[in-house]
This record gives sequence, structure tokens and C-alpha cells, in this order.
Amino acid sequence: MKFKIIFSFLGFLLLLFIAVPIFKMLTAADPAALLETAKDAEVYNAIFLTLRASLWATIAALLCGVPLAYLLARKDFRGKKLVEGIIDLPVIIPHTAAGIALLTVWGRNSWFSKLSGINIIGTEIAISLGMFFVSVPFLVNAVKEGFNLIDERYEKTAVTLGASPWKAFLTISLPMVKKSLISGSIMMWGRGISEFGAVVILAFHPMTAPVLIFERFRNFGLKYALPVTALLILISLMVFIVVRVFEDRKS
Repeated sequence: MKFKIIFSFLGFLLLLFIAVPIFKMLTAADPAALLETAKDAEVYNAIFLTLRASLWATIAALLCGVPLAYLLARKDFRGKKLVEGIIDLPVIIPHTAAGIALLTVWGRNSWFSKLSGINIIGTEIAISLGMFFVSVPFLVNAVKEGFNLIDERYEKTAVTLGASPWKAFLTISLPMVKKSLISGSIMMWGRGISEFGAVVILAFHPMTAPVLIFERFRNFGLKYALPVTALLILISLMVFIVVRVFEDRKS
């Protein structure tokens, strides 16, 4: 009994630590100010740019991250631990440092820009690149754990019965990790939305919502930053709830 009480109390403290600041922020925002902020073209452009850029990053990660997660879960090869370490690196390094690192590859004076003649700095592509870099570990690791939980014999049986490796992957393995795929995508998309450090270095303009919040707080103070913050959290929360409800119904 004491065991459950202690664990419940500690869990309750953690929930309070997370919930109280968010609740205080949402209740501190004046509804009239929220409505006025929602009508501000700069604000809703920044919010929808943030949601859209993070979505592009998540889609790109699905295309190349799922195959990598499958290989990491199914194959043992030399350098596997190194690959897993590289995947986890963006979570560890400061995100401003991540932005600088990306700038050396994709910046105006980088080899990419010199060879292609294309400058992506200050564009939506640059924003998506920054979001991709810092958030892709969430998707790859979630999907990898999903594949680890599936018995490989299902795939081998399908191949023995005549299915190609592609068909076994698409019709057996992938549907069985659907929940991990959805949860990893949600985590990556949400992490991309919140990214500031890497994005602000690659593209201060056009402004994403986190950059706009910082800019308004720095120039005008808490009063002007608070409604934008509350609006972003409310929109993100609604999207997350809709996705979770859809996921539960599908399950």
C-alpha cells in the first residue's frame, strides 16, 4: 500500500510540474487578446508555417527513417552502434550548435550552394531541415522499437510461402508497427513545432511561431508574447487530441 502511495505522490508531483505552468499560461491569456492575436496575419502565418514545415520534415523522415529503423532492428552489421549513436546525436547536442552545423552544409558559402547555385537559407526548406535534424531520432527510435517487438518469423514464413521481401515488409511488418509509426510521427512532428535553436539560425525570416514568440518577448515583453504562446499550444493540443482519437479508433 505504501509503495503505491509513494509512487502515486511522486507521479502527481511530476504532473503538477508540467501542468501548472501550462494551465497558468492559458488562464493568464486574456480571451479578447487571444482573439485579437488570432486575427493578426503575422501570428497565424507563423503558426501555420510552423505546422506545415514540421509536417514536411516528418514526411521526409518517414521515407528514409523507416527503412533505417527496419535495418537497425533486423540486421547486425559492423558499425551498427556507431549508426545508432549518430541517430541519437541531435538529441544530445545544443540545438544552436545543430543550426551552426547545418549552416556549414547548406549555408550561402557552403559547397552545396556553390555547386548548385541554390540558396535555401531563410526559406521554408531551411526551416524543415532544422526541424528534421533535431526531431528525426524520435521517429527512428520509436519505429525501431516497434520492429524489435515483432517476431521475425512472420516475415520469414511469408517469404517461404512465396512472398517477396518487399511484399512481406509492406503487408506484414509495416502494418504491425502502425502504432509505433503513428506515435513516432506525432512525437517528431510535435518536436519540430517547438524547435527554436536550429531554426532561428537557418531562417529568422520567415518567422516560425517559436521565433515570433521570442521576438515579441524580447522587443515587447511578456504581455505580447503570452497570447501567441497560448494560441500555439491550443492549436497543437487540438491537433494532438484529434490524431490520438483517430489512432484509438483505428486500433
